[in-house]
Amino acid sequence: MRWKKLKHLYQPVPMHPKLISHAANPLAVPTGEDTYRVFFSGRDVQNRSSVGFVDLDMHSQEVVYIHDRPVFEHGPDGSFYSHGVSIGNCYSTDNNSYILFMGWQCPPGSHWQGDIGRLVLASDLSLSLDNAKPFLSRDEEDSVSLSYPWVMQSAGGSYRMWYGSTITWDAGNGEMLHAIMKGRSQDGHSWQRLGLGVPFALGIAQAFSRPTVAGNDEEGYHMWFSYRSGTGLPYRIGYATSLDGDVWSLSLENAGIDVSASGWDCEMIEYPFVFDHKGERFMLYNGNGYGATGFGLAILER
Repeated sequence: MRWKKLKHLYQPVPMHPKLISHAANPLAVPTGEDTYRVFFSGRDVQNRSSVGFVDLDMHSQEVVYIHDRPVFEHGPDGSFYSHGVSIGNCYSTDNNSYILFMGWQCPPGSHWQGDIGRLVLASDLSLSLDNAKPFLSRDEEDSVSLSYPWVMQSAGGSYRMWYGSTITWDAGNGEMLHAIMKGRSQDGHSWQRLGLGVPFALGIAQAFSRPTVAGNDEEGYHMWFSYRSGTGLPYRIGYATSLDGDVWSLSLENAGIDVSASGWDCEMIEYPFVFDHKGERFMLYNGNGYGATGFGLAILER
């Protein structure tokens, strides 16, 4: 399995006070036979992230429209998303569509932290906050910080979630231990947390973020994610497999994608979003600077 990099699709430029830089966490929502709206998280001068979008034509593999203002902004002081909105994925239940996100907080004198929120994606593709309270907040099990959720509906109608949870800010090697947890829901609204989803390995893969899951096919489930090793190496994209979606095995060597020798993604690659289009599997991903250089497109060669 190998990902063939097709092109650097989008390089952000300053276009609005809330979208000065970055186009992180690309999320493609289909809008037509060959068209997608790609939502992303851009930043202001204080590094607070809000949601912008571009429109992508997969036939030409070109960005055909760039929206010049945010469609959803970070929240006011005291809100759970006061310092940023980092989007995860989109799912539907009860004939409504939702986008889950990581809401950032930076309390004065304290470490940053996150909770998970939910946006309503309307039929006109506008975004609104579903609830002023977190959709999934820190608790006794996930007590430090939460991040980047991915939700998938199972064949039987129930839902699975994989999300990030910080266990400690320093695992003894100067790097945080931020693992991918799992959860289940019958209706897509109320969730049961089920603990560790993907195994971690200190000094190898211990700082995970933004899982993206494909399947279920004859090989089971496939997950790509960002990770850091704890050795000082910047983000890379990793891979894990599961026969049932519950028990996962790390397979980092089979991720099929790495940094380029030069250019916009030569230092790091991260925040993958995998989607299928007309029988082919594609990945949107970020490069250098946590999305400062925008995002690119790759296709899976089996």
